[in-house]
Amino acid sequence: MAIARPVRALGLAAIVVFCFCVYTVFRPGIDLKSSADFKGTIERDPNLDLTGEPDGVLVRATEGYEPGNAGTARIPATLLALVRNEEIDGMLQSMHDLERTWNNKFNYPWTFFNDVPFTEEFKRKTKAATNAECRYEVIPNEHWDTPSWINNDLYEESVKILEENGIQYADKISYHKMCRWNSGLFYKHPALKDIQFYWRVEPKVHFFCDVDYDVFRYMQDNNKTYGFTITLYDAPKSIPTLWPETTKFVSQHPEYLHENRAEGWVTDRTRRPIHNEQANGYSTCHFWTNFEIADMNFWRSQAYEDYFNHLDRAGGFFYERWGDAPVHSIALGLFEDKSKIHWFRDIGYQHIPFFNCPNSPKCRGCVTGRLTDGEAWLNKEDCRPNWFKYAHMG
Repeated sequence: MAIARPVRALGLAAIVVFCFCVYTVFRPGIDLKSSADFKGTIERDPNLDLTGEPDGVLVRATEGYEPGNAGTARIPATLLALVRNEEIDGMLQSMHDLERTWNNKFNYPWTFFNDVPFTEEFKRKTKAATNAECRYEVIPNEHWDTPSWINNDLYEESVKILEENGIQYADKISYHKMCRWNSGLFYKHPALKDIQFYWRVEPKVHFFCDVDYDVFRYMQDNNKTYGFTITLYDAPKSIPTLWPETTKFVSQHPEYLHENRAEGWVTDRTRRPIHNEQANGYSTCHFWTNFEIADMNFWRSQAYEDYFNHLDRAGGFFYERWGDAPVHSIALGLFEDKSKIHWFRDIGYQHIPFFNCPNSPKCRGCVTGRLTDGEAWLNKEDCRPNWFKYAHMG
């Protein structure tokens, strides 16, 4: 018996709808490595151009930079490392590189932080790696412990979701604590109360270029707040509510927005549109904070203090994986004058798998202009083009 045309049409429509539903349920997730989430181009790396020292006032090493009390030229600043006792070999590698390329001339103190006391072996070996003073500090429990308002059951459920989304370190409570401490508590340690500037140094990093001026004096004398070498995109599913919480805070405190801010850098949706969508309006661009040279007066400001406290109460350092990199970067992008943020393009640096390698006769050991020695898709993670677009290259 022939089937009426309207019935055939209805049956065909039902099949189409069924197929669509099956596809919707079982379709593969969006691959952030694919071209669907990259609408820009891999520009010529500006590090291929000859790189000299930055413009502005530069202070050279003099007798005033001798170790100890004779070092009257040094300003209140320190090299700062959060490091475990068992990371001693990686820390020594980083120290040897930075002492060779810079600190042997200026002898700024090293301040080491740990959530447990440092061993005598750690102290002995690090002291032997520098002529500068070494300071060893334990983080107070009230700065490191999980805050009382975090619900442990909700935290454990949140970890499962993060792991399902492939978020690295999601199940490591120490990593969540570290991100929170680096975001808004490190500068409150009593050992830093008289210190204004710091240079953050992590274990297992490399420095490739001789730097012949006092970087802390450069920051002070040229009115800079923050210095970076690398800026990247973050994993959007690690921070889905960070930007919504930020916009909530800004709506309550519009007076904290700087008129010369780099807001476009933190909200761009053209270069990595899926990143922006999954992060609910945040580009995920951030300064890679394993290297940062900064003025702690910014973190100690009322604007940043209020912002950090708002985020801390929201719980995202534990229920998600908010890192100090996006938190610092969003605050700088919104609350600071973008002209006070400096790209230290002349400081050759590596934290696996990314490099900052300038074209300079002062550099050796890295490939000029190479961002990564990892897989080719990692080049899409470079957010410098957005920084240059919305802020500046200096």
